[in-house]
Amino acid sequence: MTLSDLDKPADLTIWPRGMSARKQEGHEFRTLRETLTAAADALRDPKALPWIVTEEGHVLSPDWIAANGFAARSH
Repeated sequence: MTLSDLDKPADLTIWPRGMSARKQEGHEFRTLRETLTAAADALRDPKALPWIVTEEGHVLSPDWIAANGFAARSH
């Protein structure tokens, strides 16, 4: 990913930790930056597992978001 990817749309789906797989609704954001901010906020809930799919099809896991989500706030 590049810095320009932060300005492209992305989808966020928050899965509940430890629950059986049920259909979850994704939320589309105008920018990956907004998506990362929402996902990082969701990580404050220990029962939430946010996953992001970028416009290019990259899948960002909860661990990736936890390690890199701060980048959205610093650019």
